[in-house]
Amino acid sequence: MDRTLPPGFESQMLSYGWPHAQTLLTALRSTAPSLAVRANPAKGARPARGADLVPWESLGCYLAERPLFAADPAWHQGRYYVQDASSMALGHAVRTVVERYFPGRADLRYLDACAAPGGKTIAAIDALPAGSYVVANEADRHRANILAENIAKHGAPAVAVTRGGAERFARLPETFDIIAADVPCSGEGMMRKDDEAVAQWSPALVADCAALQLSIVRELWCALKPGGVLIYSTCTFNRSENEDNIARIATEFGAESIPLGLDNFPGVLTGIDTPMHCYRFTPGFVRGEGLFIAALRKPGEFTAKSRPTKGDKRKKDDADAFAAKYLTDSHKYTLFNRQAIEAVPTAHAEVARSIADKLDALHIGLPIATLKGRELVPTHELALSTALLPGSLPTFNLTYPEAIAYLRGEALAQVPDDLPRGYALPCFGARPLGLVKNIGRRANNLYPDILRLRLDPKTLQQIQMPLSL
Repeated sequence: MDRTLPPGFESQMLSYGWPHAQTLLTALRSTAPSLAVRANPAKGARPARGADLVPWESLGCYLAERPLFAADPAWHQGRYYVQDASSMALGHAVRTVVERYFPGRADLRYLDACAAPGGKTIAAIDALPAGSYVVANEADRHRANILAENIAKHGAPAVAVTRGGAERFARLPETFDIIAADVPCSGEGMMRKDDEAVAQWSPALVADCAALQLSIVRELWCALKPGGVLIYSTCTFNRSENEDNIARIATEFGAESIPLGLDNFPGVLTGIDTPMHCYRFTPGFVRGEGLFIAALRKPGEFTAKSRPTKGDKRKKDDADAFAAKYLTDSHKYTLFNRQAIEAVPTAHAEVARSIADKLDALHIGLPIATLKGRELVPTHELALSTALLPGSLPTFNLTYPEAIAYLRGEALAQVPDDLPRGYALPCFGARPLGLVKNIGRRANNLYPDILRLRLDPKTLQQIQMPLSL
């Protein structure tokens, strides 16, 4: 393999006098990316014993070859997420910030401002203490839908998904304890696996991205509580989008650069010629793509203001009865009637209402039901949620071919004789795949059409049991 890199990019990297530049350039030209996945412990998944673990993420492991993930029911269940190993560092960063600056807190509010497709959001969810509330935002409407799908697979209930530019978060001053900004960048870290990243690169693009990144942080800064932490990341190698922007942000806002301890892991490099705590995941040194990450703490200390919490009274009685039937600890949630009945932890209901009022929110919590005629119908998101009350819906297990048929949207021609009529959970490996409605001798498939598996049947016939965690 001998990949051609933009000459301007090569000269840019060599101009820094960085001793690691030549190793990086050689790796970008000649090596292939490593494949990794991250297990979801909330759904009982862990890397297998003896797995090739990612050093900075105990839930992550490298794969020797790429299986057909779409043909693995466990992937559709959210038991694991396919993610570049370098990107998994976000989870370590969040854990470090929580332990150092928010010990003992169980009510943190976290914003992922540039979240799609959702891997870093999911890593943050697993790193935050129970009781936290996460807002995952994406500016692009199509990518926001993909983000919502991946959040639903993961199954965490206390997550809002919004779409729109970062400037909208100025409407939520001093709301978040931690803000992650994986800002749009020139994509130098993708050059090994994306020809477009090579083709589009130019010094002008780098300059434009650096300016855009700074403007995004300026918009987000007011939404960060005093004493809160901004985690800034890119997938680039140049200084303008990385160390220089961190220095500009720190100077402009009087922010403190804080350590994340990532340089304790093999191959992780520190920043180029900077006193700031900056970390570089660099091909040639780590088995992952390019990632730059740093964290800044906002001056001051946050003082909470007590305000009454308001829910949504529409359909309150019916919705409460539904929640009590299907949600674990339903008394800890406030319900909102939007396009669906959504459950939000009561501790965060006030901010959820502000998000609904001031932002373009796909959802502000866990969608648990939609109204069909006079009936409240359980949602696909509820079926995959870790908040679903065990035993609230009957379950039955599918074989691998049956699971694939279900994911393709096919009706289940045979169901167990003792399966009650009504809504039920078809499972694979004792974990739900979604919903069906049993009407007697067969069950209608309620798997969302947009998610249905569209692999060629001949391809599926050639597949043996794929990877499962």
